[in-house]
Amino acid sequence: MATDVTLSAATRQNLLSLQDTSALTAITQNRLATGKKVSSALDNPVNFFTAQALNSRSGDLGGLLDGISNGIQTIQAANKGITSIQKLVDQAKSLTSQALATQLNTSGTASTAYATTSSATTVSFYINGEATTASIASSASIDTAIASLNAAAGSSIFSKDTTGTKLVLNAASDVEFEASTDQTVLGFSAGAADTAGTDYYGANLDKNVKQSSDLVVTGVSSRKALGEQYNALLTQIDQLARDASFNGVNLLSSADESNKLNIQFNEKDTSNLSVQGVDATSVGLDLTSLNGSSASAATTNNSNRGNFLLDADIKGTAKELSAATDNLRSMASTFGSNLSVVQNRQDFTKNIINVLDTGSANLTDADLNEEAANSQALTTRQSLGISALSLANQAQQGVLQLLR
Repeated sequence: MATDVTLSAATRQNLLSLQDTSALTAITQNRLATGKKVSSALDNPVNFFTAQALNSRSGDLGGLLDGISNGIQTIQAANKGITSIQKLVDQAKSLTSQALATQLNTSGTASTAYATTSSATTVSFYINGEATTASIASSASIDTAIASLNAAAGSSIFSKDTTGTKLVLNAASDVEFEASTDQTVLGFSAGAADTAGTDYYGANLDKNVKQSSDLVVTGVSSRKALGEQYNALLTQIDQLARDASFNGVNLLSSADESNKLNIQFNEKDTSNLSVQGVDATSVGLDLTSLNGSSASAATTNNSNRGNFLLDADIKGTAKELSAATDNLRSMASTFGSNLSVVQNRQDFTKNIINVLDTGSANLTDADLNEEAANSQALTTRQSLGISALSLANQAQQGVLQLLR
């Protein structure tokens, strides 16, 4: 049966001191290895659980940063889309300017001589789509007929040729006749029937005729080409608005209440921002395609607004484009304001995470400089303890010498 070892008081005291030093050394070495002065609730319950709470909130906010970052990119995608759409609108504005600058002209000489009629005659014609009529009295001379036609036109566009027998038309506009009889009564050859209205852009007509072969109209094809370019730009605006998305979210495709971007700023979602989407397509910007009826027409029979022929329609389109520009600027301003808010909250969240992490570290992290100094001091103390223990045992060694 083992018996207790009897140690002298000095030896026991030095042994206890050496054991304390070894325990402190183990603690110090653990802090140096882990970098923590509080590794578990046993070390310091208050600091441990407080640091855990701070770390948990820091982690939650860190997870929200991804959503905030995606929100910023989504708004920036919308803003880039608006900028590009505005460039397309500016191009469309230049087309309207070119269309207005493209001068229409109608000129030609009647193929047959003017012949007086036995009864009064009414000639119906259109100047750039504006209807007008001229009343020609029975047996009216060519000069009288010209005077009546010019009075109806509001300018001197009709004259007679050098022979004095044929009518000459020279107008800085597009002049169209309502019916073939309106052409032939003046000596111009009859235009073919044109129920579709392809070569005509007047108003309030159910049936139209093509231009007389005696007359030449310039500028119409140029304006038509500009109108087709305008329609192509509207298609590009629609496509661009649909493509301005990020991560499946498109803030330019629709102004519906459901088209929103929700950005969460805190872990309880009590702080957030809802960014409403807008409709930046041509429809949303109230831009009308030029394949509809003339703005000045009372019926929808005429499909030539798409040809950019009427000055009134061109000016109306330019007005729509100006309103679209104002709308786009308002959209950009709203998105810019929202972007500023989200970026500010992103910076704030990053700073709060840093504060939380620093607070947690202050509660649990060890001061490695201090612990290194403690380790050196404990090593010295351990060496001294061993030496002191050796001295304490020298008395018993003297007794051993006597026994020998």
